[in-house]
Amino acid sequence: MHNEFTAIIEQDEGWFIAYCPEVPGANGQGRTKNECLKNLCEAIALIL
Repeated sequence: MHNEFTAIIEQDEGWFIAYCPEVPGANGQGRTKNECLKNLCEAIALIL
């Protein structure tokens, strides 16, 4: 099964921070955008 979600990504002091408006509580952070998105995807999977 394949789901698509919106990722809002912001950069703050060298860190990328992302959250997903469709999944309350899902967020991720990382030093790179890819690391941040990977962490966000893991958070979404844990919540769902």
